Amino acid sequence: MPIQKDPEGIETLHLHKHADITSQRVLEVGCGDGRLTWRYAGIVARAIGIDPDMDALCNALRCCPSSLREIISFVRADSLHLPFSKESFDRTILAWSL
Repeated sequence: MPIQKDPEGIETLHLHKHADITSQRVLEVGCGDGRLTWRYAGIVARAIGIDPDMDALCNALRCCPSSLREIISFVRADSLHLPFSKESFDRTILAWSL
C-alpha cells in the first residue's frame, strides 16, 4: 500500500489559509504525480505543474480528472530553468519539493 501524504488535509488547509489562489495562474514546482494539484485545481484559473521526473508526470497525466484537463498542464522542467516567460504566474507553490 503506498504512503498517503496528508490524509487529514492539513497541507491543503494551510495552503488556502495563507495564499488566496482563487482564479489565479499557479505554478507548482515539484508537482510529482499531482497529489497536491488535485486538491486545489478546482478553484484556480490555470495550473502548471513542473517536475524533472518524467514517470511521475506521466502518472499525473494519467490520473488527471477529465473535468480538470482544460485547467492543468504538466511540464518536465526544473526550478532553475523554467520554460516560461516572466510574469506568467500569479502564485507559485512548493510542497515536498526540497
